[in-house]
Amino acid sequence: MPMNAGSAAPGISALHRLYWSVRRELWENRSLYLAPLAVATLFLVGFCIGLIGLPARTRAALALGPEEQRVAIEQPYVIVAIMLMAVALLVAVFYCLDALYGERRDRSVFFWKSLPVSDLTTVLSKASIPILVLPLLTFAITVATQLVMLLVSSAVLAVSGMSAAPLWTHVPIHELAGINLVHLVGYHGLWYAPFYAWLLLASAWAKRAPFLWAALPLVAVGVVEKLALGTSRFAAMLQYRVMGGPEPLASEGGMTMDMLASRPLGHFMISSGMWIGLVVAAGFLAVAVRLYRTRGPI
Repeated sequence: MPMNAGSAAPGISALHRLYWSVRRELWENRSLYLAPLAVATLFLVGFCIGLIGLPARTRAALALGPEEQRVAIEQPYVIVAIMLMAVALLVAVFYCLDALYGERRDRSVFFWKSLPVSDLTTVLSKASIPILVLPLLTFAITVATQLVMLLVSSAVLAVSGMSAAPLWTHVPIHELAGINLVHLVGYHGLWYAPFYAWLLLASAWAKRAPFLWAALPLVAVGVVEKLALGTSRFAAMLQYRVMGGPEPLASEGGMTMDMLASRPLGHFMISSGMWIGLVVAAGFLAVAVRLYRTRGPI
């Protein structure tokens, strides 16, 4: 008979069980880090091929005004950051939709429920992947990719007899790291927590097509509100959650890292929208835990 999910093995702390549960998710879902790594590698290959014309492009950029010069130099670093963020977001969505549904579909839920790990720990470990672990992994891959780009570009400029100083001036790696960290952890992780929790709830509920179970209720609420009240407040709230967030820093225009810059992480944590979202996410996760405990395999 499987061990009761709530009866943990003696001598093992809840934090330690959560840690190993998160590691289990990474072992079972290698796409969490392989997908961003593949995109980063592909971009680096294309970037290195394009280094043939880097000296000429740098000379042309240095002849421009200060802002145009900054846009020309920073553009590749912004593109790779946006690409990796988009890939991480897609991976997070598909992971959440399959996280609990997949275990019920292939009946591996019987094995995992036999382990001395509570249902709460299981769901929290899965929720931590898109909210914290994946943003941190993407942050590390993004900064490493940008650093390699800087080093290789500097070497190419040095071989061609040009100074790499303008490159390091316009692309300071410590500022890039700070912008990437706040945007990925604060915005793509914590700010999107209600969406990830909702997707996990749908994954725990659905017997098939979890994407439809996640999307159709949201569409239905918006349609009913529009027909009954003539308003679109629910749709506006979703739009704000997807596109909004704590007030970003002013950008001077152009494709620079200012596009991704926002207020420090502390501003995310003290905003009312952040805490309301986290409370909503906690409610969704509580329901997901209950469903995971009661619903059997498909």
